[in-house]
Amino acid sequence: MALFVMIIRKMIQNKWLVSSMFFGILMTVALVGTMPIYSEAILTRMLVKDLETFQNEKKVYPGSYWTMMGFYNEKSDRRAKMISDTDRFMSDEAGPGFGIPVKELVRERRTKSVSLIPDGQTSAKKISTTLRSFSDLEQHIKLEDGRLPAKQPVNGVYEVLLTEQALSSFKIVLDQVFELKDDKIMGTIKIKPVGLFSKKQDDDPYFRNASLSDLNSVFVIGEELFTQEFIKGNKIPVASSGWFFVLDYSKMELGNVNNFIETDKAIRAEVKTKVVTFQSEFTVPAIATITKYFERSKQLSKLMWSLNVPVLIMLGFYMFMVSNLIVDRQKNEIAILRSRGASRWQIVLSFAIEGLLLCGIALLAGPFIGMGLTKMLGASNGFLEFVQRSRMTVHVNEQAFLYGGVAAAVSFVMLLIPVMMATRVSIVGHKQQLARMQRMPFWHKAFLDVLALAVSIYGLYTFQNRLKDIRSLGLTTDDLNLDPLQFVMPALFVIGAGLLLLRLYPFVLKLIYWIGRKWWPPSLYATLIQVGRSNSQYQFLMVFLIMTIAIGVFSAGAARTLNTNTEDRIRYGNGADFVLKAQWANDKPPPPGPGAPPSAAATAEVVPKVIHYLEPAFDPYLELTGVEQAAKVFIKEKASFSSGSSQGSATLVGVDSDEFGNTTWFPKNLLDYPFYEYLNLIASDPRAVLISRTLAEQRGVKTGDTISIGWENVNSQPFVVFGIIDYFPTFNPNPPIGSIDVSEENGKKNAPMLIVGNLSRIQFQLALEPYEVWLKMKPGYSTTELYDSIEKMKLPITSISNTREELTKAKNDPFLLALNGILTLGFIISIVISFVGFLLYWILSLKGRTLQNGIMRAIGLSLRQLIGMLALEQLLTSGVAIMIGVMVGNVASRLFVPNFQIAFNPSSLVPPFKVIFDAIDFIRLYSIVSIMLFIGLCILSYMLSRIRVHQALKLGED
Repeated sequence: MALFVMIIRKMIQNKWLVSSMFFGILMTVALVGTMPIYSEAILTRMLVKDLETFQNEKKVYPGSYWTMMGFYNEKSDRRAKMISDTDRFMSDEAGPGFGIPVKELVRERRTKSVSLIPDGQTSAKKISTTLRSFSDLEQHIKLEDGRLPAKQPVNGVYEVLLTEQALSSFKIVLDQVFELKDDKIMGTIKIKPVGLFSKKQDDDPYFRNASLSDLNSVFVIGEELFTQEFIKGNKIPVASSGWFFVLDYSKMELGNVNNFIETDKAIRAEVKTKVVTFQSEFTVPAIATITKYFERSKQLSKLMWSLNVPVLIMLGFYMFMVSNLIVDRQKNEIAILRSRGASRWQIVLSFAIEGLLLCGIALLAGPFIGMGLTKMLGASNGFLEFVQRSRMTVHVNEQAFLYGGVAAAVSFVMLLIPVMMATRVSIVGHKQQLARMQRMPFWHKAFLDVLALAVSIYGLYTFQNRLKDIRSLGLTTDDLNLDPLQFVMPALFVIGAGLLLLRLYPFVLKLIYWIGRKWWPPSLYATLIQVGRSNSQYQFLMVFLIMTIAIGVFSAGAARTLNTNTEDRIRYGNGADFVLKAQWANDKPPPPGPGAPPSAAATAEVVPKVIHYLEPAFDPYLELTGVEQAAKVFIKEKASFSSGSSQGSATLVGVDSDEFGNTTWFPKNLLDYPFYEYLNLIASDPRAVLISRTLAEQRGVKTGDTISIGWENVNSQPFVVFGIIDYFPTFNPNPPIGSIDVSEENGKKNAPMLIVGNLSRIQFQLALEPYEVWLKMKPGYSTTELYDSIEKMKLPITSISNTREELTKAKNDPFLLALNGILTLGFIISIVISFVGFLLYWILSLKGRTLQNGIMRAIGLSLRQLIGMLALEQLLTSGVAIMIGVMVGNVASRLFVPNFQIAFNPSSLVPPFKVIFDAIDFIRLYSIVSIMLFIGLCILSYMLSRIRVHQALKLGED
């Protein structure tokens, strides 16, 4: 207990240092804790969104689960028990096992197929039918005609329901009595349809078949009556029993996906233990969508670790630096304790208890702070950009505490390393160390800087070779095994480059001192002496600042590059803000209607070789709400061409150069000359065409050659090549994905080819066929107003490609959200930790030099000169570190940010991936750093002004 009290007192005496250490541990645990929390939250959001998309596209409710048990020759008692046991299992175990709310559990029973004969007509044509029952059916249907059936037989007749389609199929009327015939029917079974029903709500997921087409030859009887008469009474053999779950998939989270999978396995096992395999059926629409999220979860986890490694290394440096400061202040005390008989483990134990207290509190609070940070990540829309986005489902899970526990354990070890090193030194050794401040740091002795640089450059070289293979062979990123540690290389490069420049920095100081040794004023002379002789004292702070600033620059460059390249890829792929396709009037025969005779179908199949189209009016497109410019763009896939002895097929694009140039989006500096100059080339001559470089290289066509162009049933016409282009809106010159070959040359032979010509000549000389309409919108346009305008003008639009919608979808992609969120969070944490570390270091340094500063005041230096010396010292240490950090961060960005294109498919990435820096990002970064330095200098200046000469000298006497 005495030891514990002593530890608490020691922590109170060093409260600022201990608080700073605790802050670092807390941030580390919180940052690591965000990984599983954020991964689960973002994948949960995307899982629900994908299931919603599945429902909209497939028109199938994804939260459904259907299983059916078929019966063969089971006895009635055994069959009834199997149904009863399975009912109990489905309601008591399977339902709760899914982990999400069960909206409906529909029990469906079916009899075997029997013959339907009108009562009293033995010679009538036999029609096959079955009887079915559904649980809670009455709550989901409405009567179109007739009434609901009685709960019990009426005069020995079972009353039933049927659909209008079934009524038409059977060609019967309501209230007509029928007899069911079969060899295994016990006695006489008569039924009477008394009502027609339909769905109460069109989108009710209660019905497995939305159109009720599976009930076209079925009569529906009440569930209780079915159970009493057919399951227990065995009057008609029961053929099958099914269970249909309607689950609330909007409540599905990544945490209960495992429950869904395990419950699916449990249901299959339960059903298959009761029947043979071919007598069971399972339909789970969402299983494929759900299963792939396990792989996406692993990929996202790797990505988050890779992006967070630099920040975690920086936090490790911070904790090691603060721990060193704590131990440095107590080295004299530790050395005295060792000289007076205290063992090393006793001293280490006292620090270990202190560390356990800090790490334990951080572990309890860190995951909850991580949850708050996760909410901030969900609002990120770019680097240091936040938007109002729909709230993510965020909660602390077991993995957050597990990850946080590992982070706390590593932090605990980092705390003890300086303590264990300090306990090895006796009081004599400690005094000797104080007199020898020029020791070379360990990382310089071990050449860790050179090693880190070598490893990072080798990793970069390996990655670029693999990337080259992906591009040349048309592979996907899944075809090559890429080590996620490739994304750790930037951190190694930053550390290696920073340490290497710090190795050279003392020589720069000596050079500055030597150049002006005859002219430097006393204050500058003293500062150069202080920094030069105590260089190792500043190493930790300078490395720390270098890492912080370099990681900040790298994060800004990476986020801006990824966001801009993603937007450029979508804009280039679409070509314009909106791409519309409309229905054109033509002379093609209409397709035969359903039920048409074979002769009519054969006649409709005879399509004329040339279809004649009537071009609709173009002016209405210019009058649509929000439209600034519109252009006609004709695209013909697989148009044939020939030039000399060379021939092949290419994509033909016809444009009106002026309208097209004002409408389309095309990035700058992508071609040898401005894009509009190439359009001016073909505007000068109606015969002029532009060809892609892939066509020129593969077929040996050059500028000035004549090339004949046509397509099926359209005669070729001569055109003249006026220019060769590498890129054109929507055109991807890379080999198609999957064209894998061992040689790069063969990969190039599979590259797509393009021809761009004048639309008017193509329509006049070749054929008039439907074209696309590309729209450029005014700033701040409303998509809803545009759609309303299209509907109001009754334009026959068949498809719309919305670039803004695709951009929004891309920004909601979990990987891009993770990139933006993690880079933003990492930068904010880096700056906060950097400010705390910077301030803490200089405050302690200033307190440790109180006597020195007091003597300088006593010998005549003014407060202004003293503050000037302090500012110069900061400039030579912190300022230089920040400058090195900016330089290293820029180089790291240009070298390693291209690695992130592996998140896309590089073989289909157009425009080419390029590193982008935006001035606003650096303004934010430099503003924050400048404010940090300014506040720090103000605080230190205030502390200097509070020093009293007599107190400092008295301290020296003591």
